[in-house]
Amino acid sequence: MTQDEVLQSFREAGALLEGHFILSSGLRSPIFLQKMFVFQDPRRTEILCRALAEKIAAAFGKVDYVVSPAVGAIVPGYETARQLGAMAVFVERENGAFQLRRGFQIPEGARVVMVEDIITTGLSSRECLTAISGMPGTVVGAACLIDRSGGKADLGVPFVALATMDIPTYPADALPPELAALPAIKPGSRGLQAKAG
Repeated sequence: MTQDEVLQSFREAGALLEGHFILSSGLRSPIFLQKMFVFQDPRRTEILCRALAEKIAAAFGKVDYVVSPAVGAIVPGYETARQLGAMAVFVERENGAFQLRRGFQIPEGARVVMVEDIITTGLSSRECLTAISGMPGTVVGAACLIDRSGGKADLGVPFVALATMDIPTYPADALPPELAALPAIKPGSRGLQAKAG
């Protein structure tokens, strides 16, 4: 699957939005990828995650466990694991930090890949990797559907992306005039459709 095909799939799902968006990192951006518009379509999700699984297998070999951060990456993590024939688990925040809960374990000798949906700064990915670093398995790498950092995010492990975009982000106090002129919207899961200043 080419990068253009990945982005076209997001466009067809109405998931590539333009405006003034507040990202979960707090940074501002003229483009937002509303991945849940993609994930509401099981067939579209299957196609994208199959392509990601193929890229993971080519880069890292056999994978036993896929770990994803809740909530946004649970669906692509599960579907990518299904395509890889691997187990799918996820980390959740408890007292502000990601942890494996619900009795999830990663056994000795398991080859683990962390799967994200969208990577911007890589913060939640690094937090997820930190949460599983004490487990007996071996993290062999990480993967995401779209790396919107343009390849600049540092996860501390090798990672692959199905598509890479270099989408600008700005601190709230350093917006370009054309972005500052638009009302800011926080569309992600941490502030569903809440208007912000």
